Amino acid sequence: MIIGVLNQKGGVGKTTIAVNLAACYSQAGRRVLLIDADPQGSALAWSGVRQAEPDFVVVGMAKPTLHRDIPALAKNYDVIVIDGAPRVNELARATIMASDLVLIPVQPSPFDVWAASETIQLIREASVYKEALRAAFVVNRKIRNTVISRDFSAAFDQFPDTPVLDAALIQRVIYAESAARGLSVFEAAPRGEAAREFERLAALIFPHPERKAA
Repeated sequence: MIIGVLNQKGGVGKTTIAVNLAACYSQAGRRVLLIDADPQGSALAWSGVRQAEPDFVVVGMAKPTLHRDIPALAKNYDVIVIDGAPRVNELARATIMASDLVLIPVQPSPFDVWAASETIQLIREASVYKEALRAAFVVNRKIRNTVISRDFSAAFDQFPDTPVLDAALIQRVIYAESAARGLSVFEAAPRGEAAREFERLAALIFPHPERKAA
């Protein structure tokens, strides 16, 4: 399973989602590779501040031949998560072509959804060559105990072929705190709400990650 995390809009939590999805599948016993395909190198920076190696492999591959290079790697892993590049360019296209599923993180604002239109168009173009290619929105940084606005929900109507996963991620301080220490939420707060949210999200994508026995 190859999961691309992609959005041309910056600041939507793309790397946070990629890192913690990789951690979720890894702690469930999957063999996981996290590919940093963003020239900014946020996932690599995360791994660089750790005091110990993560339970999954992190590599940098910010190059437009990514989709041609991944098949040789895929046989060694159960799950590959790609932290894609922002903006619509050859790196974004390569991430889409490499993926089985493209996750599009959006914050609960219509502007974030509207900004995804070019990414969705690239996915539609790629699906001509990859009929099994799937895409889905994931709502990130939702404010706890608030109702998603009607305008935000209506913004998705322009993308009827791209579902919204029923596993919104709540805005939590633990994400920034864990990232600053080079940790996933499963390491920083293994029994916390953030870890449970990612388990629900991961189960919707690639069933069924379960915690390793203590």
